[in-house]
Amino acid sequence: MNRNSQLSDVLHVLLHMAQADAPLTSETLAGAMGTHPVALRRLLSGLRAAGFVGSEKGHGGGWVISCPLERITLRDIHEALGAPALVQLGFRDDRPSCLVAQAVNEALGAAVQQAEDVLLERLGHITLAALAHDFAHRRPAGRAPATPCLNESARHVPRH
Repeated sequence: MNRNSQLSDVLHVLLHMAQADAPLTSETLAGAMGTHPVALRRLLSGLRAAGFVGSEKGHGGGWVISCPLERITLRDIHEALGAPALVQLGFRDDRPSCLVAQAVNEALGAAVQQAEDVLLERLGHITLAALAHDFAHRRPAGRAPATPCLNESARHVPRH
């Protein structure tokens, strides 16, 4: 089963953007995700519509975070991505008139909904600022931030 990694991917990109002192290009950020710049722009379009990121074209342009990290929760980001399913549990629906399938699907559906409600509640309490703080504490003391997931063209960008 394929897992949807959009939320994880976009959080990864946002943390790179948060530590950058200048806009980061789609190419640079796509390199951090291991994807194509067009896919990255598509992914960030919902965040731009929500006012969380902005972009400028041309020389010196790129993507930036456009509001304080303390104001953006993981739930906000999830919703800006179109609120994809958080719990991906398959249901047998090839025989909708089957009473067994109806009972199983109802029980599983209720459990999935409860799990998603709890997860959304928790995501609503985690901010990008908290993730950035956690990331900063994972770096060895006295060492510049590690950027192994950014491609070489991004390494010239100063980081805090």
